[in-house]
Amino acid sequence: MADFFQFAFAFFWYAVLILLPGGLFSLLLHFLLSLPMRRRDRALFFLDLLETVLQRGQPVEQAIVSAAKNQDRTIGARYFLVAAHVENGHRLGEALRKEPAFLPPQVNSMLRAGEKLGDLKKVFPACREVLRVAPDTVRTTMQYMVAILLLFAPIAIWMICLLSVFVIPKFKEVAAGMSSHVWPLTLFVFRHTLWLVAFEAVVFTGLLAVAAIYIGGPGFVRWFQFRRFPVVDLIAWRIPWKRKRLLRTFSAMLAVLLDGGVPEAEAVRLAGDCTANEISRRRAQRVIVELERGVKLDDAIRAFDDSGEFHWRLTNATHARGGFLRALRGWHESLDAKAFQQEETTAHAVTSGLVILNGAVVALIATAMFGILIAILNATLSSM
Repeated sequence: MADFFQFAFAFFWYAVLILLPGGLFSLLLHFLLSLPMRRRDRALFFLDLLETVLQRGQPVEQAIVSAAKNQDRTIGARYFLVAAHVENGHRLGEALRKEPAFLPPQVNSMLRAGEKLGDLKKVFPACREVLRVAPDTVRTTMQYMVAILLLFAPIAIWMICLLSVFVIPKFKEVAAGMSSHVWPLTLFVFRHTLWLVAFEAVVFTGLLAVAAIYIGGPGFVRWFQFRRFPVVDLIAWRIPWKRKRLLRTFSAMLAVLLDGGVPEAEAVRLAGDCTANEISRRRAQRVIVELERGVKLDDAIRAFDDSGEFHWRLTNATHARGGFLRALRGWHESLDAKAFQQEETTAHAVTSGLVILNGAVVALIATAMFGILIAILNATLSSM
């Protein structure tokens, strides 16, 4: 009977100290990792709502207010703020401008451009392209990076600090007292433990930044944007797969606007705004300058894309039937596929490199510890 109570007591403390914190940590991790997908689902729900309302021929603003009265919390708290602005007499575009964090920046700009165009339905395909989810392999790799961040890096820092403060000095004293010969690799690791800690801290900080960007989304990233020097937009433009998606967004919206009869200069300006990227806006302004000089659109578009592929695609689209969007759809799908491939390759390369580097750090420390143990044992056997 006493053994049973001892077992129950031990299991109770095991549940309190290990199972309960582990469960809470898993719930917190799931909540954080699912935030981007929940934001995407809310945006898709809003697009579905607008599309359904327009198909029925009902006023958009009235439908938004009616949906808010259902008090469905799954659509997000910011939706009710948008509905409140609409109820106060603002149009949809103005309400979205007042609540920029409700939708992804590109979708927000696209819907406002569609309202200016006078037909929201034309911009829905471009909006859904922006909200297309990344492949499962990319999402899994990103979650794996967050797991490394939350588990391995802090534990490695704590273990190395513990060894350098309490264990390594004792081994040094024993080895010095016995005049044992220590391996050069062991001496190197013992002398540079601070650099190992710094390496793990850098890895931790880098992964923390990646996790914050992934979890926080565009709203978090915009905190680091400066008006005079748009560093966030510049970095996004320099990343190959993000540049391809920006090019796809600009091209898709330009095609929609041109098919809608918008003048070329205004269509280029609105398409640049829909990318929600300052670098894209500046390049769109260069295109407008070329148009004002009398250059044809397919030639002026060279100012936006340095590779020249956009010029070639747009030149062919001007001679195709069925509109610009239909003619450029194949290119847009190709840009998406290349972007996904580049993102997946980079994610796997980064995670594999981190695993190898962390494994090398662990191997160095283990080799150093075994090296000094072997040196002490050799000195002990020699003295016998």
